[in-house]
Amino acid sequence: MPQSAEKFLPSTLTKAGCAALALTSALSVLLGEPLAAASAAAAAGLCLAGSPLNNQQGKLPWPQLRYFFLGALALALVAALWLGPWSLSHWLYALPLATFALLPVYLAAPVTLVLLVLVLSSAQWLVNLPDRHQMVSAFVLTTLLAGILVFLREYKSRQLAPLRRTDELTQAASREYLSADLHKEIQRSEREGTNLSVMMIGLDTHLSDSDPDEDIRAILPRIGRYLHSQLRDFDTYYRVADLQFLAILPGANTAETAKKADLIRQGLDKLMESHGLKLTVSTGVAGLNIGDDADSLQQSVANALRRAQQQGGNRTQTFSNPLPSDLPGKQDPEANAQ
Repeated sequence: MPQSAEKFLPSTLTKAGCAALALTSALSVLLGEPLAAASAAAAAGLCLAGSPLNNQQGKLPWPQLRYFFLGALALALVAALWLGPWSLSHWLYALPLATFALLPVYLAAPVTLVLLVLVLSSAQWLVNLPDRHQMVSAFVLTTLLAGILVFLREYKSRQLAPLRRTDELTQAASREYLSADLHKEIQRSEREGTNLSVMMIGLDTHLSDSDPDEDIRAILPRIGRYLHSQLRDFDTYYRVADLQFLAILPGANTAETAKKADLIRQGLDKLMESHGLKLTVSTGVAGLNIGDDADSLQQSVANALRRAQQQGGNRTQTFSNPLPSDLPGKQDPEANAQ
């Protein structure tokens, strides 16, 4: 249910906002207000291009479109101070907050400062405009409030960064907790005499160099949600590299984990295909053996994934302990693809 809401609410609000602004733009054209029509059209485009959902579809340059529509909206609103209608000046109050929401802080800060200078200069020179002093004070106040909110957001983010257990992009657990969590699971498995296996999932990007990095990163949240839906409640998964995940499966033997890993691999392949990405997925599987610790088990599953990708990718590889290729002077054996 939370996943459905996550997909439904942003898309619905985006469509409703775009429709309302497009209608406002059309009515402004009929009423002979070109600047109002341009402002509403730019805001509609900004609403559409600024939606994170659009970054996961197609190959249009959404960040560049976002910058274009934001600049067009700012210019139209500042021009409205000189040419009218005066009512458009109220839209300026939301512009600083929208700028910080859509742009990185290092870009939003100078853009907001330039916008503040332009608005103050325009209001100072246009002495015939009504209520210009109230507008200037309100605009300065909203800009300061936006700056305070951004400062508090950045401060909170930095304070909570050491305590954050999940990756913001994929909702996977942070890599910093992997070794400690895996060590606890190994101790539990040895104490209770139960099985323990790990799987590593990786995108075969070396086979699809033509796909832009933006498209690959845009699909990562969907991959995280898919893994969450396929794993058990007591399984945990971690983002161990930019395009790699590791999952801990307590109580599962190697054969069961390999079968599960291959099902996940096939599901992720279909997910890539549905988004127009010519990418495949490989998985590696390793089970807990006598003498293994957290580091050696991670190394084993990483070796299994590496072998799967070296054999052409799009397969599941089970780690055999010991592997001849791990010994000095030995070469990789034939991959045992599941």
